[in-house]
Amino acid sequence: MVKRAITTIALLSIVLLLPPVEASSQDADRIIEKSNLASYYAADDGKAKARMEIKDRRGRTRVRELVMLRKDIEDGGRQNFYIYFTAPTDIKGMVFMVKKFPQRDDDRWLYIPAVDLIKRIVARDKRLSFAGSHFTYEDVSGRSPQDDTHTFLREERLGDKDTYVIKNTPKDKDEVEFSYYIVWIDKKTYLPLKAEYYDKKGRLYKVLKAEKIETIEGIPTAVRIKAEEVGGGTTVVEFTDIRYNLGIPNSIFTERYLRKVPRRWIR
Repeated sequence: MVKRAITTIALLSIVLLLPPVEASSQDADRIIEKSNLASYYAADDGKAKARMEIKDRRGRTRVRELVMLRKDIEDGGRQNFYIYFTAPTDIKGMVFMVKKFPQRDDDRWLYIPAVDLIKRIVARDKRLSFAGSHFTYEDVSGRSPQDDTHTFLREERLGDKDTYVIKNTPKDKDEVEFSYYIVWIDKKTYLPLKAEYYDKKGRLYKVLKAEKIETIEGIPTAVRIKAEEVGGGTTVVEFTDIRYNLGIPNSIFTERYLRKVPRRWIR
C-alpha cells in the first residue's frame, strides 16, 4: 500500500510539473465562431435604437441617432441589416443596408437623402469610417471569421470576467489597415469584451470595449460600446429599446426601402 501511494504521488507530481497544454487552432476557431454567434446572431432578428457620440482629438462632439434592424437567414451565415438615421437633421433619412454572405463579400448600400443618391459600398471601402465615427462599416455588421487566422494566446481575467484571448491575423493583408487584432472573449457568454488593433508596424492604434452588458429577454447583450483611437478621439454607442424575435419581414432589406422608410419598424 505504501509503495502504491508513493507511486501515485510520484505520477501526480510529474503531471503537475508538466507545462499546460496549449489550445489548438481548432479551439481558437471554435471560440471565435461562438463569439460571432453571440455578438451578431442573437435570436432570429432584433431591433434597437442607438445614440452615437463622436469626439475628435480636440474634444469636439457630434451626435448621431439611429434605429437598427437585423434579420438572420441562417445562424453564422446569411444575414441582413437595415440602419436608419433619425438625427441630426442634416443626415436624417440616411440609410445603411447590408446583406451578409458567408462565402463572398457582403453587399452594402448607403442612401444619402440630401442628394437622393444610392451608393454601393465596395469591398475595399468596408474598413472606412461609419458615419464619421471611430467604427468602420465592417464593425457595424461584423467581420467574417473566415477572413482571419485565429490563434489561441491564453486565458486571462479581465475585470470581473474570465476570458479567452485570441489573436486574429487577416488572410488578405492588403484588404485591411491592421496587421492583426487581439480580442478578449467572455468565457461564459462568448461576447467580446475588448479588442486591440495593431497597425502594419505592430503598434496599437485602436481599442474597442464593451463597457456595459445587460441580459435582455434572456440574451446577454452589449448595451454600451466604445471605440478609442490611441492619441485620438472616441465614439461611444448607447443602445436602448432593444427587442428580439419581432418577426421582421425579409422585404424590408431590399433596395426599395432605401428610399421608402418602413415606418412601422423604425418607430
